Amino acid sequence: MTMQRIADNGYLHPQELHGFVQEACATLPIDGKKVLFIIPDQTRSMPMPLMFRALYDAVFPRALQMDYLIALGTHPPMTDGMINALLGITPEERAGRYGRIGIYNHEWQNPEALAVLGTITEDEISEISGGLMRQSAEVAINRRVLDYDLVCVVGPVFPHEVVGFSGGNKYFFPGVSGADILNLFHWLGALITNYAINGTKHTPVRAVVNRAAAMIPVEKRCFCLTQVKKDTRAVFFGTPEEAWDTAADLSAKTHIIYKDRPFKSVLAMAPPMYDEIWVAGKCMYKLEPVVADDGELIIYGKHIKEI
Repeated sequence: MTMQRIADNGYLHPQELHGFVQEACATLPIDGKKVLFIIPDQTRSMPMPLMFRALYDAVFPRALQMDYLIALGTHPPMTDGMINALLGITPEERAGRYGRIGIYNHEWQNPEALAVLGTITEDEISEISGGLMRQSAEVAINRRVLDYDLVCVVGPVFPHEVVGFSGGNKYFFPGVSGADILNLFHWLGALITNYAINGTKHTPVRAVVNRAAAMIPVEKRCFCLTQVKKDTRAVFFGTPEEAWDTAADLSAKTHIIYKDRPFKSVLAMAPPMYDEIWVAGKCMYKLEPVVADDGELIIYGKHIKEI
């Protein structure tokens, strides 16, 4: 059953969000258990500093162990300074108050960091993709996931160019996965096209993600947040499938803007968190549907220095 807190008028106050985290975590059987939180990197919008402290207050006193794994996918690893900024803590706090909490980058290219859970067969991929692809996919995940009694995803839900809507089990695949399922994820999304998939709730790519996540032999929970810039409109808690399902519906109402005509020229302003072309491409993905067939889309990002 999904727990939720939706702002009656505007956005949730930080104290409301903190209180919801306490209520949600109180339902978890984590006394004397090992708990791993999977969180996004700096390219996602959410109140991570608030969530980090709220989760610490709710979980650390009860759990035997409490750690974090950053769902980088193929993004570059975060430095200690970047991680501290993401979590809103100082080096002194990280070494002191939070010194017993492990915070790890995912390593998708390191075979020793991965564990194979199984295989999605050619027939399954063909059926899920409607015949677009016929190949098997090895399902590998960061082996740290298997070392805990409970794994909890914490992240926002937005329209997404590859899977339809982000969040939920996407934090496992491709967030902390191996190359095979990661590559299939992106290629299947490309075959369907961004235009067709972005902002669509139930997609073949989401079906692949959920099929792979079903192989994880660890209890899973998820916090899904609906964000509008720096403000939180709602938060949902439950299994990754349940929490995401409700959050995606609200995201569709909140984040998708309809226009009555296409535009010949569109200027996209890449935010500072999109610090290289791989992620700055999201500016194009999100605006492509409103660009006329003979139009142009310009990504402006003077801060971008990496391809």
